[in-house]
Amino acid sequence: MQAEPAIVVDQLVKVYKSTRAVDGISFALEQGSITGLLGGNGAGKTTTLAMILGLITPTSGAVRVLGAHMPRQRYQVLHKLNFESPYMDLPHRLTVRQNLKVFGKLYDVRDLADRISSLAEELDLMEFLDRPVGKLSAGQKTRVALAKALINSPQVLLLDEPTASLDPDTADWVRSRLEQFRKARGATMLFASHNMAEVERLCERVIMMKRGRIEDDDTPARLLIRYGRQTLEEVFLDVARGHGHMREAAQ
Repeated sequence: MQAEPAIVVDQLVKVYKSTRAVDGISFALEQGSITGLLGGNGAGKTTTLAMILGLITPTSGAVRVLGAHMPRQRYQVLHKLNFESPYMDLPHRLTVRQNLKVFGKLYDVRDLADRISSLAEELDLMEFLDRPVGKLSAGQKTRVALAKALINSPQVLLLDEPTASLDPDTADWVRSRLEQFRKARGATMLFASHNMAEVERLCERVIMMKRGRIEDDDTPARLLIRYGRQTLEEVFLDVARGHGHMREAAQ
C-alpha cells in the first residue's frame, strides 16, 4: 500500500482584494521527496508556502499536510513541520541557546538540552552558542536559523530562499546540511529559490510558477530536454518571459 503524500495541494486559490496571488494550483509531494518551487517575484511562492504551513487561510481549495487539513487541523501536525527563511529574524537580544530553547519548547522537543548540544556540534555553533543573535555575522545567523528549522527534526521542512545573500562557501555548507538531514530523517522538503544551480543540485522535481499559476512541473532533466536548454536558469528565463510554449511549438 502506497503511503499518502506528505503534502497535497488541491485547486488552491488566495485572493487579496482584486489580486489573485495564487490561482488554482494543484500538486502532491511524496514523502521523503525534495521539490523546488520556482518563479519570479510575485509568482505566489511565499503565499503558497504560508498556506501549506497553515499561516494563511486559502480563499478556496484545500491543503493537506501529513493527512491534516490546513489550517483547520494544523495543531495536529505543527510539531512535525518547520520553516526557514533568511527574511525572518530571530530575537536579537536573546542568545543562540535561548532562542533554540524557546523554539524547542514551542515544538515540545524532548531532551531539549541534548538536542541543542547535538545541533550546536553538527552545525558548528559551539563558539557562539551563548552570544546574542544580534551580535552574529550573516553566515552565523544562517547557521542558527537552520538549527531553529531542524530543532524538532521535522518530517516536512519548508524553505524560502534559504541561501539568499550568502557567499558561495556558506551557501554550499547550507545545502550540504540540508541534504544530510533529508537522507537521515527521510524528510519531505519544499523550497522556493532563485538559485537555479542549487535547485538542479538538490531537487528531484521542479514546480515553476508565474502569476499565481503553475506553468510547468517536472524533473530538472526533463525540463531541460523539453525546453531545449542547457541549464535550469535558461528554462526559468524562458518561462518568466513567456517563451516556453513558443519553443515547444517550434519543435
